[in-house]
Amino acid sequence: MNRFVLDTSLFTNPDVFRSFGADAQEAIRVFSRLARCTGRDFFMPGSVYEELGKIKDLSEVAADFEAVVRLRSPRKHELTIPGTLLYELIEEVRYRIDRGLRIAEDAAKEAARSLDDPGKLINRLRGRYREALRQGILDSKEDVDVLLLSFELDATLVCADEGLRKWADKVGIEVVHPLNFRAILEKLADEPGAPRA
Repeated sequence: MNRFVLDTSLFTNPDVFRSFGADAQEAIRVFSRLARCTGRDFFMPGSVYEELGKIKDLSEVAADFEAVVRLRSPRKHELTIPGTLLYELIEEVRYRIDRGLRIAEDAAKEAARSLDDPGKLINRLRGRYREALRQGILDSKEDVDVLLLSFELDATLVCADEGLRKWADKVGIEVVHPLNFRAILEKLADEPGAPRA
């Protein structure tokens, strides 16, 4: 594990960032300090960093973070990915669309039987539909950027996103769950010859 590509979930998921600090800013400070002591390389696609900045205020920690993490997008036009991956993605999307349609049909049948509380029915439909279509799949360009950069660099992916982890496994990318990441960084920092901050 010499290179790591980071997903936003490391600093946006409260269950995850609390392993580094009480809030996202403290978590970024602690991560940056630990990362500097490992002698390893850390990357984040620019699109993902931009997304992180929209979710969390980075003004006080951006310099520390950018001093340790290289912001770099994958070379999308130079990468060759297995064609089977595209076929699997299309199969997955088709399956999810069909599943979403069945959920909508069930909701329509339920509505026909009873319209006591249409708001409640719509909310339940939205929740089930969102789960059927988005959970466990690459559902954003940021996810694809993280996946492609990890693939290009042969780097270890650090993310909690179920869909991203699933697709990383399909293309042979090593994955580390962010709940274990602080302990991993501490072990790497303790290795003989590791730089000291």
